Amino acid sequence: MSHDHDHNHDNELDPFAARVRALETILTQKGLIDPAAIDVIVDTYETRIGPRNGARVVAKAWADADFADWLRRDATAAIGSLGYTGRQGEHMQAVFNTPDTHNLVVCTLCSCYPWSVLGLPPVWYKAPPYRSRAVIDPRGVLEEFGLMLPADRKIRVWDSTAELRYLVVPMRPDGTVGWSEERLADLVSRDAMIGTGLARQPA
Repeated sequence: MSHDHDHNHDNELDPFAARVRALETILTQKGLIDPAAIDVIVDTYETRIGPRNGARVVAKAWADADFADWLRRDATAAIGSLGYTGRQGEHMQAVFNTPDTHNLVVCTLCSCYPWSVLGLPPVWYKAPPYRSRAVIDPRGVLEEFGLMLPADRKIRVWDSTAELRYLVVPMRPDGTVGWSEERLADLVSRDAMIGTGLARQPA
């Protein structure tokens, strides 16, 4: 059925985005939210907060032994010294992968996640299958991510809470001696800092 009017339709939006747009419009019209404030929040998470922050933390730990030691002892302060603080990052612990132990992070209760260094959590991190199976069958879960670890490597699972969140520091790849921190950071993925992946190998 056709109709004539002077407004645009959001037909290009998927159903979820259309619902969000509709909700934002209603709340704005009722004066309950400020669109400018929403824009600031979106810009923050698009340009200032995200896994690149965590990658810089890992790269600095790889390149600076003193910083790595600080990160082990007081991750909150060490990460804060780089300016990565704020909501969901107030209390941090860094866990370091070694040839003997691989670390994996999950939040079994909900989706606690270190926003200040990793940005917003991926959908699978919040999904019940990951949250339940990561503690029951971590090796099987990692294999589904394509990560096959040696049978003798221990997997330690860390359960995030609202009071304490974790950052996995993957092992530094071979062949990166003398690299700058910025170049090293390119080898660190979000998944490596959750523990469902490893650092990328140099090309």
